Amino acid sequence: MPKMKTKSSVKKRFSVTGTGKLKRNFAKKRHCLFCKTQKMKRQARGTTLVDTSDVKIVKQFLPYL
Repeated sequence: MPKMKTKSSVKKRFSVTGTGKLKRNFAKKRHCLFCKTQKMKRQARGTTLVDTSDVKIVKQFLPYL
């Protein structure tokens, strides 16, 4: 049986916490930051957990978690 392939783009964007939940970065923090509010930039710092409705889709692309 051949090995299943992991999506390269997904393995760069998501990681797993110690309890098995999926962690992601916030979007819209790369460019044109002068037109975004200070509040938006502050709240988009760090990481957050993936929504439960999207976990199943992401785990399909990461078969070896």
